[in-house]
Amino acid sequence: MDLQSTYNDKVVRQFAIMTVVWGVVGMLVGVIIAAQLIWPGLSLDLPWLSYGRLRPLHTNAVIFAFGGSALFATAYYVVQRTCHVRLAFDKLAAFTFWGWQAVIVLAAITLPLGITQSKEYAELEWPIDLLIAVVWVSYAVVFLTTIGRRRVKHIYVANWFYAAFIITVAVLHIFNNLSIPVSMWKSYPVYSGVVDAMMQWWYGHNAVGFFLTAGFLGMMYYFVPKQAQRPVYSYRLSVVHFWALIAIYMWAGPHHLHYTSLPNWAQSIGMVFSIILLAPSWGGMINGIMTLSGAWHKLRTDPILKFMIVSLSFYGMSTFEGPMMSIKTVNALSHYTDWTIGHVHSGALGWVAMMTIGALYCLIPRLFNKESMHSTKLIDVHFWTSTIGVVLYAVSMWISGITQGLMWRALNDDGTLTYSFIETVKFNYPYYGLRLLGGVIFLSGMLIMVYNVWMTIRQVKPQAVAVIQPA
Repeated sequence: MDLQSTYNDKVVRQFAIMTVVWGVVGMLVGVIIAAQLIWPGLSLDLPWLSYGRLRPLHTNAVIFAFGGSALFATAYYVVQRTCHVRLAFDKLAAFTFWGWQAVIVLAAITLPLGITQSKEYAELEWPIDLLIAVVWVSYAVVFLTTIGRRRVKHIYVANWFYAAFIITVAVLHIFNNLSIPVSMWKSYPVYSGVVDAMMQWWYGHNAVGFFLTAGFLGMMYYFVPKQAQRPVYSYRLSVVHFWALIAIYMWAGPHHLHYTSLPNWAQSIGMVFSIILLAPSWGGMINGIMTLSGAWHKLRTDPILKFMIVSLSFYGMSTFEGPMMSIKTVNALSHYTDWTIGHVHSGALGWVAMMTIGALYCLIPRLFNKESMHSTKLIDVHFWTSTIGVVLYAVSMWISGITQGLMWRALNDDGTLTYSFIETVKFNYPYYGLRLLGGVIFLSGMLIMVYNVWMTIRQVKPQAVAVIQPA
């Protein structure tokens, strides 16, 4: 058999398995730092276990190790199936896997050691940033060349979202991390002051907009119709909301800098575009959920679909809450509070993680030549642990954050603060306990997934190649 007429699923299997592994690692670190906020002594006074060093390790592990590996795996899988062609450049694709894992390991070593640029979602120092750039450009070459070699004229909408995410993240990463090295593990950004802040949040919010939104919408547009065995509800809507989303998201970053030294006009532009962003975001959510039209009965028996539909529901809620929080008067209350933490995790766990989990449960049996996962009942248990965990986490942080903001701005008749800072900390204490509980429940679901995946793939010899289906 001509190997050029077959799919390359080896790299997909590698990324899929590491997605599960890094998911457990990243969420475990999240549980540890959530516990440290209740019991600070858990750091044992060791600097590499301190909250300030583990927190960026947690965000990088969940976003880039767990989420990133999921995006690599699904993009490589989807582009082959929808283009009816083998993945381009086998060796370069293999390099993207090993290179990305090297980035993750280097992050896990340097961040606890305090080697950091101190930039949100961009903490890694310049040697690792260079490796990321090389890996990411290689990813773009593999993915876009595969599309260029497609055997069908049409480019399926999922590939548009993946391509936009890959190209934009490359631009964001390279320009935000332009820096001047002064030693092997220390550099200074070429930007300064408010320009540095503006570049950082142009990058930071679009990391959310493209890495955690556009990429996962690509995942949604393939796996939801596939699992539901239904066509996309509205293909026209998918194209319209794609172009609207990528045109608008790029301008929303300044809403992170309300009430700072950033010029007011720039803050207002960020706010306006954030509010407009509600329309294309909900276009994607509605399109995904309505794909189940005529197949709602499948939710009774298919926990994978439940993962995906609840994920889309969290996406809809998060993309309503985000624009609302970007309004200056609302932001005056929410900024720097736990409300922001609740918002981020309702998106990161509710949308990103649950869509990833659903896609993996759909993908893994196909990759390992099995008809289904080892246990559908365990998938159902995992669904409920995930849902309960996210709800406990988000609701506790919403209550904590909104009350926190109200306490911070409460004034006595003489203009003095009504509450001291320590009183707000004392109020938050029980809600930190609820957040920890939610995190533990969500992590327990991931451990269930590890067992289910292991039982599915053990003693199975995956097919080295999968024959391409005719167009």
